[in-house]
Amino acid sequence: MSNLGEITGISGPVVKAKSDLAIRMFEVAHVGRDELLGEVIRILGNNIFIQVYEDTSGLCTGEPVYFTGSLLQLDLGPGLLGSVLDGIGRPLTRLGEEGIFLKKGSHASPLDPDRKWQFFPSVEVGSLVGPGSIIGNMPETSFLNNRIMVPPDVSKGTIRSIASPGEYTVSDELCVLDNGYVIKATQTWEVRQPRPVMMRLPFDQPLITGQRVLDTLFPLALGGAAVMPGGFGTGKTVTQQSLAKWCNADIIVYIGCGERGNEMTEVLEEFPVLSDPYHDVPLMERMILIANTSNMPVAAREASIYLGMTIAEYYRDMGYNVAIMADSTSRWAEALREIGGRLEEMPGEEGYPAYLGTRLAQYYERAGRVKNMGEPVRNGSVSVINAVSPAGGDFSEPVTQSSLRLSGVFWGLDKRLAQQRHFPAINWQQSYSLFEDTLDHFFSSRLGPEWKFLKSYLKDMLERERILKDLVQLVGRDGLSEQDKWLLELVEILKVVYLQQNAFSDVDAFCSLDKQKQLLLILKRLDDVVQVKLEAGLIYDQISSIPFRIDLLKLRDLDQPELESKGKYWLDKLQHQLQDMVVFK
Repeated sequence: MSNLGEITGISGPVVKAKSDLAIRMFEVAHVGRDELLGEVIRILGNNIFIQVYEDTSGLCTGEPVYFTGSLLQLDLGPGLLGSVLDGIGRPLTRLGEEGIFLKKGSHASPLDPDRKWQFFPSVEVGSLVGPGSIIGNMPETSFLNNRIMVPPDVSKGTIRSIASPGEYTVSDELCVLDNGYVIKATQTWEVRQPRPVMMRLPFDQPLITGQRVLDTLFPLALGGAAVMPGGFGTGKTVTQQSLAKWCNADIIVYIGCGERGNEMTEVLEEFPVLSDPYHDVPLMERMILIANTSNMPVAAREASIYLGMTIAEYYRDMGYNVAIMADSTSRWAEALREIGGRLEEMPGEEGYPAYLGTRLAQYYERAGRVKNMGEPVRNGSVSVINAVSPAGGDFSEPVTQSSLRLSGVFWGLDKRLAQQRHFPAINWQQSYSLFEDTLDHFFSSRLGPEWKFLKSYLKDMLERERILKDLVQLVGRDGLSEQDKWLLELVEILKVVYLQQNAFSDVDAFCSLDKQKQLLLILKRLDDVVQVKLEAGLIYDQISSIPFRIDLLKLRDLDQPELESKGKYWLDKLQHQLQDMVVFK
């Protein structure tokens, strides 16, 4: 810590200091005698404004401020998976051993300095390596390797020495280049600085969520960004937790950004005991949790999403597909608003700072599917799924609108659907996806050309029902034709059986693409069978006496192998029932 300043003013998490030396924007500072961690956010001559990431109660004017000369950084290496960090990267599990409350000025690397990891080199002495090149592997979990890479800001060089297979700590020397650079298992990166890539790739592969309404109607591409706004009680947190468990990403970074403490407690208690459905191991083996609850210092909330994105980019550079779940960016924006107010900045719409859109863009643009630097050639992705909590469920507020402009998928949660216990409460009339065209080739090759037809059929039924409901308001249900009465019944079946999903069911919580197609195909064939009988003279009241929903809900709870055979059996049985009915001509 080379530069020394002095506190001249305190306003909540914003501390004003005075220093006659050159200070960098966003430079890290240690404030007061307790050395509270902070970051420079404004420089006016020799007056320095610092946002402090810890509680400033008890701080006094005249206390020293130490400027480090570096920006906010994070140690990256083996041991991040399965960890629980706070908003500035401190390991809560290790610090919690000292007491249930964090001590002021507590500083610790997220990596355990004493733990040893098995290292397996993959290059030899004399090999030419460059930024991003992999020199070896350290198994981090039972199925994920931490690929030891040349840091992206290091120039090319020839390997002078490489460690032999064995156990090493994150600070041990693993490789030395001819330019003298020493490569260790850990590397440090500034959280606000995007990690470089070779090139960006097209969005032609989906992030499969296992949620029928999302995968069918509003798919998200690997490397894409989705916004999920919804009012209180619409199921944002449960939906994100379902996606964290079931989506096909290799690694999940879950950011609790300013959420209630009891919600984060639920996450911290449930995720370690959940089983990973893909690898039959604890789910935490491929997760990193960042816990920053609403009662924690507001400034740390602002840093938490950059911390999560940096971790995601680190694993992306190894060639993994990473998904970030941030809950919620509204609380992050509120932190910006509070700090902006204490800095006496000119407020923008609804009091948010004028640079809200710029800060959101800096975050969202770090998502993407990319070709990574270095050898061997590998692709990786960072997909973003952000919850937004607009006040009163008003989607026209600034955070939601700015997020929509920067994302490719909008999953709008509907309060009315949630009140009807329809979950996920995705409003199929408001929501949209900009990735449908680019993902068509994947779904057509994976599920066959009829998938596009079934998807169009579902959309058409939902739209026809919306128009028909307006007509019912004028003429009443009895004034409709028999076909229109059936259409209203059919769409209700589609909503309950297909669009609705039980997150707490062992079978229905996740629905594979093949099962989605088979279930939708059964519903389409149901419509075909009934339409033939209606044209032959049956009336809707006769058809409505058959318990469609009960039978179909039973089919929905079947595994994929059973669904096809029992679905065919049920349709054959239905045809026999309809044939026995008296036809009215």
